[in-house]
Amino acid sequence: MLLRHFALLTLGASLALSADKSAYNWRLPPGFRPPPVPADNPMNEAKVELGRRLFYDQRISINGKGSCATCHLQKYGFTDKNPVGVGVTGEKHVRRPMSLANVGYFAVLNWANPTVRGLEQQARTPLFGQHPVELGLPEGGRPFLRIVAADVVYAKMFREAFPEVSVPYNLDHVIKAIAAFERTLISGRSPYDRYIRQGESNAISESAKRGEALFFHRPLTCFRCHGGFTLGGSTVFQSHPTPKPEYFNTGLYNLSGKFSFPPDNLGLYEYSHEPEDVGKFNPPSLRNVALRSPYMHDGSIATLDGVLDHYAAGGRTISTGPLAGDGSKNPNKSNQVSGFALTAQQRHDLIAFLEALTDDDFIRNERFSDPWGKGR
Repeated sequence: MLLRHFALLTLGASLALSADKSAYNWRLPPGFRPPPVPADNPMNEAKVELGRRLFYDQRISINGKGSCATCHLQKYGFTDKNPVGVGVTGEKHVRRPMSLANVGYFAVLNWANPTVRGLEQQARTPLFGQHPVELGLPEGGRPFLRIVAADVVYAKMFREAFPEVSVPYNLDHVIKAIAAFERTLISGRSPYDRYIRQGESNAISESAKRGEALFFHRPLTCFRCHGGFTLGGSTVFQSHPTPKPEYFNTGLYNLSGKFSFPPDNLGLYEYSHEPEDVGKFNPPSLRNVALRSPYMHDGSIATLDGVLDHYAAGGRTISTGPLAGDGSKNPNKSNQVSGFALTAQQRHDLIAFLEALTDDDFIRNERFSDPWGKGR
């Protein structure tokens, strides 16, 4: 199958661009290379284990009611099941938490902010952001740093993770350790990976194979937005220039008035202030997508069937209420979203393909799990 071979070549060629400059044992899926690692935050086992403990530590929030893992649950591919994120004070966000699967390869790390290009930079927003509140720490993180300095387990772990300094308990090291752990969250052992990378012809069903053909062929060509080995947006590698990220308006809304999207969720426009960027968002990875309902940047579509309805129509129509409008007529809609017809069998096959992207090893791997246990 030509396009499947194209996908394989794209995966192999892209991954080959990433140079392994670390002695860290990544335990990579077959065919994968390590993600980029900043020179000032080299990988080591102690740092990754420290980052895992910090990622799950609820004391890292202002009220002890949440951690990074509150919105990024392993069993859901490191996102959650809420339509939108909910911070530790109960404040609702306007967007869903993105999955962290393969996050170390992403060129940009948010739904619509093109300025955030690194995990260390990104971590500051959930830790300290106030609009909206996520973990709610005051800038500088002093309350949590006092906890860290008094914790005998952390005392040992920080010294082992950062042996080059005499006093390792600081915010910079907290952030670097969490980022190091997140770089290890690599998903590449789904049935579909075994099928295309390891030659296991029976790893996926005949229905999923037909769904794969639909995914990569016209008129659907889903891979144009969800491509490469992440089946998502732009990726970046150590020895290759960072590509310009692409953002897409998929016709989810078409409101009347000044903006065609809800005014609190305008996408790339919020940063570019260019009218043509209203409603444009970063396409997420589709790995483990069957676990990650509800869908879209705002959790407004409940099921994969609903997502297919949206794209088949070339945009969503909302008949009544404050969000009423025909999304297929949105002036900024991507020309990739033009609609298509699916038979019942084709719909079943396409969903079977998407379900074959579920990586059971990833969602059960103890190296990524909560080290605190139930007795915390």
